[in-house]
Amino acid sequence: MYTNKEIWNVTYPIFLGLLAQNVINVTDTAFLGHVSEVALGAAAMGGLLYICVYTVAFGFSVGSQILIARRNGEGNYRAVGPVMWQGTIFSFAMAVVLLAAMYLMAEPLIRLLITSDAVYHATYDFFTWRIWGFLFAFVNVMFRALYIGITNTKTLTMNAVVMALVNVFLDYVLVFGELGFPEMGVKGAALASVIAEASSLVFFLLYTYCKVDLKKYGLNRFTEFDWSMVGRILHISCFTMVQYFLSMAIWFVFFMALERLGERQLAVANIVRSVYVVMLIPVQSLSTTANTLVSNLIGAGGTSKVMGLLNRLARISFVIMLVCVALCVIFPDAILSVYTNEEALLQDSVSALYVVCVAMMVAAAANIYFNGISGTGNTQAALVLEVGIQIFYALYIIIVGMVIQAPVDVCFTTELVYYSLMLAFSFIYLKKAKWQNKKI
Repeated sequence: MYTNKEIWNVTYPIFLGLLAQNVINVTDTAFLGHVSEVALGAAAMGGLLYICVYTVAFGFSVGSQILIARRNGEGNYRAVGPVMWQGTIFSFAMAVVLLAAMYLMAEPLIRLLITSDAVYHATYDFFTWRIWGFLFAFVNVMFRALYIGITNTKTLTMNAVVMALVNVFLDYVLVFGELGFPEMGVKGAALASVIAEASSLVFFLLYTYCKVDLKKYGLNRFTEFDWSMVGRILHISCFTMVQYFLSMAIWFVFFMALERLGERQLAVANIVRSVYVVMLIPVQSLSTTANTLVSNLIGAGGTSKVMGLLNRLARISFVIMLVCVALCVIFPDAILSVYTNEEALLQDSVSALYVVCVAMMVAAAANIYFNGISGTGNTQAALVLEVGIQIFYALYIIIVGMVIQAPVDVCFTTELVYYSLMLAFSFIYLKKAKWQNKKI
């Protein structure tokens, strides 16, 4: 069984890595919140559309991560490299295809999804610049899978710092036109994010070449494209890819419902979602830790210890989230003022923030147990569970947001429903289902 120190050593670099990745979304929202409500809404819609596509690559990398972690737990280190390189080639090919498809489909797709002309034009401008990030982000996730899978997650900390600094600086100079740079508004925020992702990839390449034992992990072997290896990765990750895509697509349904309520409601939702994403970072970090440690534990023959590990991680996650929620409840205005100085917009956001705080207390445990299912290698079960919950989620938000047209805070109760169902069904699965002998 892993000690708390070992759990922490794996988790905190993942936390910093996720923090840096989310700095891109948070800083875009923060800077554009000081431009206009339309710009804020465009960042929400364009950013979500980008992430919906990006999650296909992220889901593929999670499957690769599970396979890398299992080989690492078995001590079969030289089998790590082929998984990494074959996965990287396939992921980059996906980036090229999806970039071309999204560029061609952007105008009719965004017009179909957005009713406001002002938000439509701003979203189109943001998205057509932002999608160039696919070329870098789709490779970055494979390096993330490598370092998490071999539990060398400290590398993610340094990468996080590089990406965050580049993004914050470029957001400042490109959105507002500071230090002699052109004032680009929403386009500037998108371009800053793309360059930040490119800098992240440069760091990963240099660090891996200079610091990692390439021979030990089989990273020094570049062979021709191997469909059988990619097929093995896809066998695990195809369900995860669909799962992550659907989870973000549901978010898009949520924002489509709010966009139809007006630009103010869309702006409020984007601000609260940005805080929500930051609050979720420690939970996501521990969830990723749960995924990789469960896979390593099973690979090392410790199947009987899996539930004990997940229970401990769930308790740690809940305590951390309790602290985060307390800060939000005590200092809501200070937190929300990062995104806007407009008093009315701040006040409209407070009640929705409180609803999210309640949902996060449930999410703290739900995400741990759910990711534990993926860590066992049974990603198909995780997908089935996720789809069932999301169907209910979609029906709920359509009724509450589009039919009843309830206020933003009421719409955010969907998160409480979602995580409550996830917690219940994940725990039941881990207790009752036969997952112990899953081979990957």
